[in-house]
Amino acid sequence: MATQVDAWSSATQADGAVTVDHQPEASCPYSDDDDGLDEVEVNGNWTPQEKALHEARLKAKAKRRLRRSSSRNSTSDSVSESGETPGGDPHAAKGKVHNNDRKSRTGKGRGLPKKGGAGGKGVWGAPGMVYVAEEPDVRDPNYDEAAQGDTVYETVVPEVEEKELEKMVNPIVLEYFEHGDTKEVEVLLKELNLGQHKYEFTSVAVSLSLEGKASHRELTSRLLSDLSGKMLTQGDMAHAFDKMLKELPDLILDTPEAPQMLGQFIARGIADHVLPMNFLDTYKGKVDCEHARVALDRAAVLLAMKKGMIGLDNVWGVGGGLRPVKHLVKKMNLLLKEYLISGDVSEAERCLRDLEVPHFHHELVYEAIVMVLESNGDTASQMMMKLLQSFWKMGLITVDQMNRGFQRVYDELHEICLDVPHAHPIMEAFVDLCYQEAVITKQLRDACPFRGRKRFVSEGDGGLIKN
Repeated sequence: MATQVDAWSSATQADGAVTVDHQPEASCPYSDDDDGLDEVEVNGNWTPQEKALHEARLKAKAKRRLRRSSSRNSTSDSVSESGETPGGDPHAAKGKVHNNDRKSRTGKGRGLPKKGGAGGKGVWGAPGMVYVAEEPDVRDPNYDEAAQGDTVYETVVPEVEEKELEKMVNPIVLEYFEHGDTKEVEVLLKELNLGQHKYEFTSVAVSLSLEGKASHRELTSRLLSDLSGKMLTQGDMAHAFDKMLKELPDLILDTPEAPQMLGQFIARGIADHVLPMNFLDTYKGKVDCEHARVALDRAAVLLAMKKGMIGLDNVWGVGGGLRPVKHLVKKMNLLLKEYLISGDVSEAERCLRDLEVPHFHHELVYEAIVMVLESNGDTASQMMMKLLQSFWKMGLITVDQMNRGFQRVYDELHEICLDVPHAHPIMEAFVDLCYQEAVITKQLRDACPFRGRKRFVSEGDGGLIKN
């Protein structure tokens, strides 16, 4: 045990001697003295721990030299071999970098200034940098649309679904049948955003017109002609009519004449360049439905007529008040003449309703009375009275129209007498007959003008009238 204690104490003294010799270097591990470690010779009496420590110090010193040299060589103002920088303080410590230098002091990187020389306190960007107005970023959380000047707000209308399209289009079409303004329909359709289902508007409009009058079908044809090229293309029109040809079996349930009417729509559409000219050719030999063949045959016949496409402008006739007055008068004269020949009141009623001019029915009353005045015998009087009585009872001719018709004859009776000398007595007899059958009122009967009898004294009195 005594020998071990002595050995340990001797080893401690040896270590202490070595430690004391290298104390200045250990206290300053980052000293700039390059010859301190090189002059130390490895003593054979050193322990392995001392040797490892000595080698570690040598490696650390070499790394520091390498880092220092690389940072100096990376800049234009490199540090000279004497450790002085150009323009620097000559009294500064060797190898020490000024505090104003913006190069990295961590020993990492290439030794370039931070942020390209644009960093540091009181520095607004790199030298020579010109600042311009930056565009605001929409993705910026602080982005404010109202602060960007003139802000334009656009209303986004969602696309109409196919199920809701018919509910939204029906009122527009029915209202159009009343006013007939195609521009208003165009404005309303632009507000709906029909999208890819816009062809459905054509099928809805045609379906409603099939259930209506001839004037409605004429208005529908005009509407399709005005919308073609603006909101609806020929492809959209063809798609709509193709769909209606497939739905003809269902349309016949409500409108038995749907195939013929649809054929007229197709012919009118081709004449107005709403449908492509080869529309009928695409169906040759490809139609299995009997009703669709009837519609296509009807269109082909109309297009092959002598007048061609010019005559198709009146394929529906001219509806209502859009017709010229002379044309309406001619139609009513023809209606009354056919009635005097056939005596069919129901046919006369149908023809009058087809004219669709309830505001012009007073012309029928006027023409009927004039025919009675110009006729021979009582047959015409009885038949015309029966016709007016039927129209009066069913409400086809109103009180106002009946009174206006009779009053017009009263006012022109003196002119009618020039052509019909016995117009006065015939008129009085016809008015009494109509009053007896409750066709006219007592007030209207009393308003009928009458011609007093002129009784002469004698033939030789020179035309003197007896008082």
